[in-house]
Amino acid sequence: MIAVAGGKGGSGKTTTVLGLGRALSRRGAAVVAADADWDLPNLAGLASATDGEREPAADAPTVLDAVRREGAIRPDRRAPTVLSAPGEPGDADARRVLGALGERVPDDSPVLLDCPAGASPDAAAPLRVADRCLIATPLRRAALRDAAKTAALARRLGCSPIGAVAVRAESVPAGVSDLLGCPVLGRVPAAEAEPLRASAVRAAYDDLARRLADAYGQERWRVA
Repeated sequence: MIAVAGGKGGSGKTTTVLGLGRALSRRGAAVVAADADWDLPNLAGLASATDGEREPAADAPTVLDAVRREGAIRPDRRAPTVLSAPGEPGDADARRVLGALGERVPDDSPVLLDCPAGASPDAAAPLRVADRCLIATPLRRAALRDAAKTAALARRLGCSPIGAVAVRAESVPAGVSDLLGCPVLGRVPAAEAEPLRASAVRAAYDDLARRLADAYGQERWRVA
């Protein structure tokens, strides 16, 4: 289970979850992409608004729906299985629900969690249950500062960053890896209003999927 985390809102976490999830699907993986930001959810909405690679629409099944059903979750290998945030989470414990999700998905299926922004208490729940995290960040100074704080929180919670992805970036300056304490596994170029339609963005996520599979999923995930 990989938590995609970052600094403040707009750091590219949701786009990275969906872009990376689709790229892993193109490699034959059965991916689950779950919205762990229950206060400001937008993963299912982005999935339905983009280029229609068979993701569910905005009324996607929720994380709670998935863990309450009997039997294991069987993700589709043709496209990510997108799970939205609960509409009314009520007294549901996010950490417990996300932990149950990880137990219900086959071991060889990547699970990507779209985390809440920053190093808030809400962000701690997915970081506590995920195996590792991926830091998504623009390369602006303030954004990098916030991303470094999130990376530090992840380490304290036992969810060390396996790497980072620089979003809307034309190049990656020296020192970014040192600041975040992890290698930069990918760089996603800037694009127009719908970046996941752009061929250069898709290619960047394909490269990130390859690097992430080599660094983490080679012995875990069923990928080509």
